[in-house]
Amino acid sequence: MTPPELSRPSVADSPHPNPNSAPRVMAADAPFIIVMNAGSGRKQSDETRAALDDILGRAGRKFELRVVADPSQLADTARQAVRDAKAQNAVVVGAGGDGTLCAVAQAVLGSGCAFAVLPRGTFNYFSRDHGIPADPTKSVALLLNARAFPVQVGFVNERMFLVNASLGLYPKLLEDREIYKRQFGRSRLIALWSAAVTLLRPHRHLRLHIQHDGTMHEVRTSTLFVGNNRLQLEQIGIAEAPQLERGLLVAIAPRAIGRLAQLGLTLRGAAGRMSDADNVISFAFKRITVTHPSKRHRPVKVATDGEINWITMPLEFRVAPEPLFLLKPEADVANANRS
Repeated sequence: MTPPELSRPSVADSPHPNPNSAPRVMAADAPFIIVMNAGSGRKQSDETRAALDDILGRAGRKFELRVVADPSQLADTARQAVRDAKAQNAVVVGAGGDGTLCAVAQAVLGSGCAFAVLPRGTFNYFSRDHGIPADPTKSVALLLNARAFPVQVGFVNERMFLVNASLGLYPKLLEDREIYKRQFGRSRLIALWSAAVTLLRPHRHLRLHIQHDGTMHEVRTSTLFVGNNRLQLEQIGIAEAPQLERGLLVAIAPRAIGRLAQLGLTLRGAAGRMSDADNVISFAFKRITVTHPSKRHRPVKVATDGEINWITMPLEFRVAPEPLFLLKPEADVANANRS
C-alpha cells in the first residue's frame, strides 16, 4: 500500500515511449552476433547451438556465436560484440538468464544496435514479460520475424537493470539461493526452499533516507526492492505494476518486522496478495536517491537482475533516458505468450 508521504507521481507528461509503439525498422538480412553464457548449462547450450544451426542456417541468415566460459569476461565480450555489430549492421543477441541478458543489454544501450534474447535461465522474467518463449526453437525462430520495439530499463548509479535492483535482505536471499543451487540443482522449488531458510535466520534492518519528489523520508526496512518488470510485480500482487507502462519504476519496502512476519509476508507475495499487506510501502517513481542517515559514502551490496555488486552510497535509482530496442513479438502475440 502507498502511504500519504510517498504518493504516486503524476505521469501525464512521461517522456518515455509506449513499449508497444514505434518499432525500429531493421534490414531483412541483418546478421546476428550472439553472446552466450556457458554457465546456463551444457544441455541448454547444446540445444541453442542446434536451433541456431537449423533455423538460421536454413533461412540463410548469417550469425556468429561467442560463448563465454568465464563470467568475468562477459561484459568485455558484450562490448566487443557491440563494436562488431555496429560495423556489420548486426543485431546483438544475449543468451542466458536475466543477469546475462542485462550484462549484454548494458553494452547495447545507446549504441544504435537492436537487442534480442534467447532465454536460458530459471525464471526468465525479462523474456517472459515481453512474450519471448523459452523454447530454443521458438525463440530462435522469433529472431527472423520480430521487430525492434523500445523497452524501458532502469539504473542504480551506473549499473543497469532490466528486471529489478535491491539492497538489504533480498541480495542475501540471492546469495543463499546460489549456494543451494550449486548443491541441489537449479529449479524454482529449490529457490523457494532456500528463501524460506534464509528468512527464518536473524537479519538486520536497514535505516534509509529516501529522497523522492524533493522530500526526504526515513524508512526502516529489511530490504528495498525496485522493480522494472510488470510480470514479476503482478505475480506478487503490487498495485503499482501498471505504472511501468508509463515510464516509471516501482519501489517496495516492507516495514521492519520479525522473522515469522517476514516469512508470512513472503508467502503472501507468493500468493499474489502483497498489496493487501499493511506493513509494505510501495510507490512509483522516475528517480529516487537513497542514503544512510549518517550520510557516509559507504559501500553496500546491491543486486541487479540476480547479480550482486558493491556500490557506494548514495544510491540513485532512475529510469534510463533512452530505451533499449528489443526484438519481440507484436503486442497481441507478446501478451498471449506472457505466463
